[in-house]
Amino acid sequence: MLQLKLLEDFIALARAGSFVRAAEARHVTHPAFGRRIRALETWAGVALVDRNQIPVVLTEQGEALLKTAYQVVEQLQRVRHQISGPDNEASGILRIATGRSLGRTLVADWVARLRKSRPAVLASTTQVDLATGQMADMSARLAQGKADFLICYEHPALSVELHPDLYQHMTLATDKLVPVCQVSAQGKPRYSLNTEGGSLPLISYSRGLAMGRIAGDRIETMPYPLVPSIRCDSLDAVHGTVANGLGIAWLPWSMVAADCRRGSLMVLGGRSEQIGFEVRLYRSRSQLSDVAEAVWKAIAQR
Repeated sequence: MLQLKLLEDFIALARAGSFVRAAEARHVTHPAFGRRIRALETWAGVALVDRNQIPVVLTEQGEALLKTAYQVVEQLQRVRHQISGPDNEASGILRIATGRSLGRTLVADWVARLRKSRPAVLASTTQVDLATGQMADMSARLAQGKADFLICYEHPALSVELHPDLYQHMTLATDKLVPVCQVSAQGKPRYSLNTEGGSLPLISYSRGLAMGRIAGDRIETMPYPLVPSIRCDSLDAVHGTVANGLGIAWLPWSMVAADCRRGSLMVLGGRSEQIGFEVRLYRSRSQLSDVAEAVWKAIAQR
């Protein structure tokens, strides 16, 4: 009998494009994960994955199964949630899954606006459950019916793999990565983008971060003597090192706008050095709780 966890493993593999990353997302060892995908192929009677390509590519039969897997897992998880936790919907809980930096900045501001709007979209008595973490884990929460909404960055370098037959989205905001540095006591930028002179210390992101994938290729092609100096595994760490004058970094404008207005940081270069991206709100096409549907309707009308 086909086990639900095998379909969930298969979806994780399709999203990650890597057996190693998918195994990490599913909290199992690489060999154990490989055996589970083999078991699914044995059940299907055909190869579902082309293991000769990196990143992993699904076969034609694998693509066909993936579409059904999304539908089966999403529907079963949603039904399980409905029958095991009816009190959650009755109490009006809004469940949001997002990244850590987004949760601290844009999502927090968004929830505040929903509460302060007139009439209020979110009543003061409505509980908001905000889950933050790696985007693969957060999109899994949406797929499993554990979140009403997923809020994430969107850019060609890191598109979230959510099947359009099962999910829909809206753009919540547009943002951009801008090169910034500390302002000296004399009111001048500590560094300047130019093609002459000595090297410029670059504060970069770990490749696993969304901002690292958005910024990586563009920054590498820019005609400036940028030399990697510090690599950070969070937006907050990058922001902190820039604020202390340790180099230049590309940070979201939404994060540094207040610093630039206060004069502690300064944007360098022009539009050609900026990297645009979106922030999207995703939901299942299935019926959500009354509070989640009310929020979606209010956002759509704006």
